[in-house]
Amino acid sequence: MKVLLSIKPEFVEEIILGNKKFEYRKSIFKRKDISSIVVYATKPYGKVVGEFEIEDILVDNPYNIWKQTKEFSGISKSNFNEYFKGKQKGFAIQIKEFQKYEIPLELFEFDSTIKMPPQSFCYTNGGI
Repeated sequence: MKVLLSIKPEFVEEIILGNKKFEYRKSIFKRKDISSIVVYATKPYGKVVGEFEIEDILVDNPYNIWKQTKEFSGISKSNFNEYFKGKQKGFAIQIKEFQKYEIPLELFEFDSTIKMPPQSFCYTNGGI
């Protein structure tokens, strides 16, 4: 099973460049059989651009997550702090190796059952 994550285009670019090796989340999927993440670059791009296997998922308070991941965060500390503001717990999905699709896909081309991009994530069996 895979998860489709919506990620802002500027952060997708940092993942592709290898500068961002952690994707931060306030909440995470409950299923334990998720092995890979499919990346949907949000508007204005609005396409499914690639996927990666999950190396690890860190669960901790945001302060400790930043200490462990800041070198490969791909974002500023102020962006990180703003995102996790008021949260006691956070998640950092470690990106094993990003596989960029040769041709980015429209959402319906990737998985015809998904009608709208997920606010955060959704489960999917679609893909290449």
